[in-house]
Amino acid sequence: MALSKDDILNAIAEMPVMELVELIEAAEEKFNVSAAAAVAVAGPAAAAEVVEEQTEFDVILTSFGPNKVSVIKAVRSATGLGLKEAKDVVESAPKAIKEGVSKSDAEELQKALTDAGAEVEIK
Repeated sequence: MALSKDDILNAIAEMPVMELVELIEAAEEKFNVSAAAAVAVAGPAAAAEVVEEQTEFDVILTSFGPNKVSVIKAVRSATGLGLKEAKDVVESAPKAIKEGVSKSDAEELQKALTDAGAEVEIK
């Protein structure tokens, strides 16, 4: 009885790295192919799939724009800082307002700050 693809992949996943390297070399030799060539043919799209999706974002105030008072109020509301601390943060732009927040929270904060007149980046 032949092994299923899932059985083979599970067996490979449990192999020590050196055994996996030897297996790849043996497969390249047996089938007269190169794993490096397969990666080159797959191109950047395959490499991009390996990168994990970003889950934490930083909201950066790049400029407070023409309405500094409204931006200070928005920063106070978002961070819970006092008036002086929020003013200092706004005046020290570019400055991170919040770090390591979810995408939805970052977009919500970005909207609140841009509605107040600020320029904001999400990284």
